[in-house]
Amino acid sequence: MSVIDKDAPGSCAHTHNGLCMPDASRKAARRRLAIARGHLESIQRMLDDPDVYCVDILKQLKAVQGALAGTGEVVLRGHLEAHVATAESRGDTLEIVDELMHALKYT
Repeated sequence: MSVIDKDAPGSCAHTHNGLCMPDASRKAARRRLAIARGHLESIQRMLDDPDVYCVDILKQLKAVQGALAGTGEVVLRGHLEAHVATAESRGDTLEIVDELMHALKYT
């Protein structure tokens, strides 16, 4: 297994088997979650309005689902590129695949 320099730029203090989420994926996921949060806050405000139209709420709910799905795609791509694609060189291919299969069972 590779050794990660915790003081190196882009490294992380908390790792799983010496692996951490790539910075670019982390930033993109945070942006997408901020979008989802905005839509959720909009829905909460809409629900306070007695004149709100149900379809408008459904549209916002769909937007939240899309933002969350996009976040999942960003995180998955980062994991595939940074960890799955390099698993053979680290010698942990089976563990990485099993871990991913277990995580995807809950989606």
